[in-house]
Amino acid sequence: MQYTTLKSIQSDLYSGKITCRQLVEFYLKNIEEKNQKLNAFLSVFDKESLAKADEIDAKIKAGTAKKLAGMVLGIKDLLCYKDHISQAGSKILNGFESQFNATAVQRVLDEDAIIIGRQNCDEFGMGSTNENSAFGACLNEIGENRVAGGSSGGSAVAVQADMCLASLGTDTGGSVRMPAGFCGLVGLKPTYSRVSRWGLIAYASSFDCIGPITKSVEDAAILLEIIAGKDEQDSTVSNLPVEAYSDLKAEKTTYKIGYLKDAVESDGLQPEVKAATWAKLEYLKSQGHEVEAVDFPLIKSFLPTYYILTTAEASSNLSRFDGVKYGHRSVAATDLMSLYKKSRFEGFGKETRKRIMLGTFVLSASYYDAYYTKAQKVRRLIKEFTDNLLENYDFLVCPTTPTTAYKLGEKTADPIQMYLGDLFTVQANVVGLPAISIPNGVDNDGLPIGFQIMGGAFQEAALLSFAQSIYE
Repeated sequence: MQYTTLKSIQSDLYSGKITCRQLVEFYLKNIEEKNQKLNAFLSVFDKESLAKADEIDAKIKAGTAKKLAGMVLGIKDLLCYKDHISQAGSKILNGFESQFNATAVQRVLDEDAIIIGRQNCDEFGMGSTNENSAFGACLNEIGENRVAGGSSGGSAVAVQADMCLASLGTDTGGSVRMPAGFCGLVGLKPTYSRVSRWGLIAYASSFDCIGPITKSVEDAAILLEIIAGKDEQDSTVSNLPVEAYSDLKAEKTTYKIGYLKDAVESDGLQPEVKAATWAKLEYLKSQGHEVEAVDFPLIKSFLPTYYILTTAEASSNLSRFDGVKYGHRSVAATDLMSLYKKSRFEGFGKETRKRIMLGTFVLSASYYDAYYTKAQKVRRLIKEFTDNLLENYDFLVCPTTPTTAYKLGEKTADPIQMYLGDLFTVQANVVGLPAISIPNGVDNDGLPIGFQIMGGAFQEAALLSFAQSIYE
């Protein structure tokens, strides 16, 4: 009963070959067999998802089922789900139950999706390997002791290992696309403001995006179609109408495509990743697309700009977790100040504490102009240069990551090497543009390789249809 698309599930549901209950039982069985090793799910909503399955089976018989009937979803532990634990992969939120649904969660529920569980992630989305979770690392199903990618590692592995059909993850610097690339899946980061952030536990508010991880481009398209659009709860969300992304209608038969020369020709690329990327570029040419190399002189500024601004926003956003209102409270506190200090030190992990401290440093009076203000100016320059390129090219492409999935613990001792894994993905978040990672073969060890496509603002319809056309 291995399904790769919602369409194939619905075909069997509506023809009576399977029931929604049988489908959920299949995924629950896989979770029971695989999750102890892979650590993708932190909570499994078994009874609840079976009850919801019975409800949808009745709706199918009555002819009243909605668009996502048969879609069994997992949600990253950064998304609020009413009356369920939401911990952001952190001890600081021990015991916290959400009082409301994130808008994206509410919208998939309204369309009859079944949420089967809460998925592991790097603490507050801060990481590239899912090794920074307070609940332990999530393992890639492919390869021996390989990381899942981060921060939405649990969300990717759950789909990869057939523990659910799709997942809702979040992407601050590549956190949907990188694990999708490492796990051989499709990962979509929408345009900033295309999807409401209401109910997303914030890491860096001007970077965070909610996006789907799926086995097919068509499922990514239908999920975006459901979760996108204006929301009175989020003043930063776009009011632009939501297109029929799931139609996957291409506006043109051939496109003008630019590949980032420094990325594709870099000596730092794993040889198999470089070969697979060149093969894809040659394939694009063979399909009649115009493919050209583009120079991006600011490519070395991507990571410094990203880390200065995201740590600054994290310092501000995470100040709300203080041990007073909810979550972890230190029992060793003797007064208010020690309560703050001890609760935060005990509750936050090492990487999160590091980023809070860096962010506090760059926001301090003595260094604000030297770092934060300068990074904002460079962010504007990167955006202007990217937008200018996209006036001449329909899409910009490159590998999703410089290498395939690392071994567990391989990069944790060297944070610079860890951060370099985000080199190609952070650009889309810095400039707020949509990007998608699709599978592009495997390396000599059978580990998946990802291919990233970035488009213009709110051009998800074109991006998805193009991705579908070259998804082999």
